[in-house]
Amino acid sequence: MAVTIQQIAEKANVSRGTVDRALNNRGRIDPEVAKRIRQIADEMGYVHKERKKNAANKKIIKIGVVTQLAKASFMLEINRGIRQAGEELKDWGVEILLKEGFSVDEEEQVRAIEELAEEGIQGLAVMPVECERVREKINWLTEEKKIPVVTFNSDIVGTRRSCFVGMDNRKSGQTAAGLMGMMTGGIGKVLIITGYFSNVVNNARVDGFVEEIKKSYPDLEIAGVQGSFDEAGEVERIILNAMRDIPGISGIFVVSGGQAGVKTAFDSLGLKKRPYVVVYDQTPRNEKAIKDGVVDFLIDQNGFYQGYRPLYILTNMLLKDIQPEEEFQFTEIKIKTKYNL
Repeated sequence: MAVTIQQIAEKANVSRGTVDRALNNRGRIDPEVAKRIRQIADEMGYVHKERKKNAANKKIIKIGVVTQLAKASFMLEINRGIRQAGEELKDWGVEILLKEGFSVDEEEQVRAIEELAEEGIQGLAVMPVECERVREKINWLTEEKKIPVVTFNSDIVGTRRSCFVGMDNRKSGQTAAGLMGMMTGGIGKVLIITGYFSNVVNNARVDGFVEEIKKSYPDLEIAGVQGSFDEAGEVERIILNAMRDIPGISGIFVVSGGQAGVKTAFDSLGLKKRPYVVVYDQTPRNEKAIKDGVVDFLIDQNGFYQGYRPLYILTNMLLKDIQPEEEFQFTEIKIKTKYNL
């Protein structure tokens, strides 16, 4: 006798609706809960009708993925989500073709998109570089090739992409400003270290931070915004120079990668009292920095979900003609301290 959704729901101790969302990847559901439900379904011998159909037809769906800043620490969780979704979707007849970008370079990204189009992709998930050439290439895919596109982590205006999966970066910057304001008492100077000035994610975080500081903490001065190219050595150099040249720095906000440079800078300076520090992304290195007392808060953007969710959205569009429920599928802004890692 075939296993039913009701039987899976009873064993997983969840509702039928939750099981349906997990098995069909519809709507919002915690990835870990969905994973547990799918494991239970597999153990019970449940086979999704779409998997049966694809196996019988031996139909292969090719979905392309284009990333940027492949060596950055925040990409660890995004890549883990991409890999997990890719493994799960093999049973659906879906093949994931990944093109990793190593910088914020429009030429590199345009070339990757063109190569994937030549390889016959039917859908594309992309972390877009904000520029006219990438914008034109995405619209060429969606309008001329009829290939659906989902953006993740970073978004791009003026395109016909289907939806965006990622953090509300401006709001996350405002969140960081609130944390910094509370720690400093709204007095002093804050140094902002971004990654690339051409990266729209970084810029949105900086804009949100500065906007909220000016609004809620007018006595907290911005000591400058400097770019590190996501390199720890450059983060270290910026902090060393700023702490020597600008008196009264009470806070440091690191918007992107290279956070390891914070510790090396503090070690070199030998400070009796360090500035308060807010960084992004729950990586093993950042967790250690919090536990060691180098960083006060980190803001996590749920990178796993950002890599995982777009591939299921595209699969549902291509195999079931199910369109995204929301244009902006924002991930939760998670504030982490040493007490809740």
